[in-house]
Amino acid sequence: MQVTGTHIHYYFNCHRQLWLFANSINMEQSSDTVYEGKLIHETSYTQRTDRYKEVEIGPVKIDYFDHKDKVIHEIKKSSQLFVSHKWQVKYYIYLLEQAGVEGVTGILEYPKEHKTEEVLLSEPDRVFLCELLDRIEQLIHQKKCPPLLNKPRCKNCSYYDFCYSGEEAIRE
Repeated sequence: MQVTGTHIHYYFNCHRQLWLFANSINMEQSSDTVYEGKLIHETSYTQRTDRYKEVEIGPVKIDYFDHKDKVIHEIKKSSQLFVSHKWQVKYYIYLLEQAGVEGVTGILEYPKEHKTEEVLLSEPDRVFLCELLDRIEQLIHQKKCPPLLNKPRCKNCSYYDFCYSGEEAIRE
């Protein structure tokens, strides 16, 4: 199985979330948070569809790629999970490099916050990504689901009902 940007994002967010997703337990279709993120993605920067193209590398889809300037544009709802967003874009840059596209950079865009962040891929990042891909593969092939995080951020997760069925609610 090829790792996607979602796998990278979930690895940094919650190993349980990653394991469930990778093992075909999908809850995103009923999540208001996921729906809001998709809505922001679809309604922000609508002029892009003319200039930027979607790129597919196996199961990985990069929504906005400026072929001329070699820039990946990734739109996110909130910068709260910046680290996972940054590594997701670094992974996309890495995949494009592996496909022979050189000089790629990325921009994370948070339209609700009127904020952008440039993303570059360094040599130490490439080494880390190779290690990260191995860790993700090991994690998703574990026989048992990783333990519950039980963090306040769990309340906004699409897997909340799944993880907390029969469990006591998160204490604040």
